[in-house]
Amino acid sequence: MEIKIQDFFTSDNAVNGLTEKEYKQAEIYVKAAKALARSSNQCVYIIDYFKQGFLYVSESLAYLCGVSAAEIKDFGYEMYIRHVPPAESAMLKEINDKGFALFNTFSDEEKVDCTITYDFHLTNGKTQRLINHKLTPLVLTKDGRIWLALCTVAVSAHHKPGKIILRREGADSHYEYDLTRRTWMEKPNIALSAMERDVLHLSAQGYTMQEIAATLCKSIDTVKACKRALFAKLDVKNIAEALSFVTNYKMLWRN
Repeated sequence: MEIKIQDFFTSDNAVNGLTEKEYKQAEIYVKAAKALARSSNQCVYIIDYFKQGFLYVSESLAYLCGVSAAEIKDFGYEMYIRHVPPAESAMLKEINDKGFALFNTFSDEEKVDCTITYDFHLTNGKTQRLINHKLTPLVLTKDGRIWLALCTVAVSAHHKPGKIILRREGADSHYEYDLTRRTWMEKPNIALSAMERDVLHLSAQGYTMQEIAATLCKSIDTVKACKRALFAKLDVKNIAEALSFVTNYKMLWRN
C-alpha cells in the first residue's frame, strides 16, 4: 500500500480555525524547542497539525536525513515517505491511527501528560539508523485536539522497529501496542531497584565492574547478578543498551 501525506492526518485529530495571532503566540514554543535542541543530544522538531507540516526542525535531525533543516521543514510529512523504509511508513500510519484512537479516550487534563514513543529507521542514502521517536502534545485546541506536538529523536536501545509505548506522566501503568494483534495492551511500569539505579549511574560514568563493586561495597558476583537481572527486566543485551533504554523511557529519575 502506497502511503501518502494525507494518510497521517486522521479525522480523530482534525484541527480547524487557528489564526495568525495564535501562530504569533506560538513563537515561544519554537524558541523553547530551539533551546532544547541546543542543550541536549536529541534531534527536535514540532509538528503543526493545523497546517499539516513542521513548525520547527533542528539541524541535528537534518544531519540524520542528509538534507538541510529548511528542506525537511519544506518536506513536512513527506520526510516520513522519503526517509523511512516503505514498510515502516505503513507502520507509522498504523501507529498514528491507533495512537489517536487511544489518546482520545483520555480527558483533556490527561492528554497533556501523554507521550507516545516508538522505534523506526531513518535513511540517509544507503545508511539506515534505528531511532527512538517520542511525540508529546505541546498545545491542545479548545476541543482537545493536538495543534502542536513536540517530537524528539534519540538512538534506539533496540534492534528492530516497533516497541510502541504510550505513557501518561504519573500513571502506574502504560500502554504497549501489539503490531501482530493490532491492539493496545495495558502493562505495569517497570520499576528499578536502588542497586540497579546505582549500577546504571556508575556505568554511565565509565566505572568498571570492579570499581562499581568497590563503590557499592558489594561483591563482583552481586554486581554481575544485578546486571543480569536488569538486562532481563529491560530485554536488552548489554549495559549500553540498558543505558539507552532507561534514558529513552525516563526511568533513571522516576520511581
